[in-house]
Amino acid sequence: MDVAEQVVEENDPNLETPFVAEMLKQLRSLDSYDTYDGWSKAKIIDPLVLTKERKQEIPVIGDPDEITLARVKAYYNAIASSIEKDCGLMAVSFINITHEGFGRALIMVGKLIVVDKTLRDIHRFGFANLDKMCDQSDKLISKAKTLIEQYSEAAND
Repeated sequence: MDVAEQVVEENDPNLETPFVAEMLKQLRSLDSYDTYDGWSKAKIIDPLVLTKERKQEIPVIGDPDEITLARVKAYYNAIASSIEKDCGLMAVSFINITHEGFGRALIMVGKLIVVDKTLRDIHRFGFANLDKMCDQSDKLISKAKTLIEQYSEAAND
């Protein structure tokens, strides 16, 4: 992927949403070498946006690298953290990905599984734009909150 071509605009309104703020927090927490020091929000979140051109640069079949795996984990950790903030109960993400890029992401609250996503082609993990990332995460968080309300006994266990 051509790093010089940043597609996320510095003034994108999605950069100020609560989910993107949490996502940035999760990505920064994985940055053990302070690579992101001095980087803008847009530059940090930019690799998660896979335009058609960027997707074409990634082979259809391939194994995920460690950076991509870290982004997947950051995404589901951000969803878990957002659920936790909204409902006040501890949410934990469990991610299992094979070396070939297939697996599953679960988020549990108590004994209740509130998110269960099958993961495929993780080496191509990303979103068409920040709007799509925010929409997808909002749907997952909303569905999780509904499950927590519906099965509060299991969630509080």
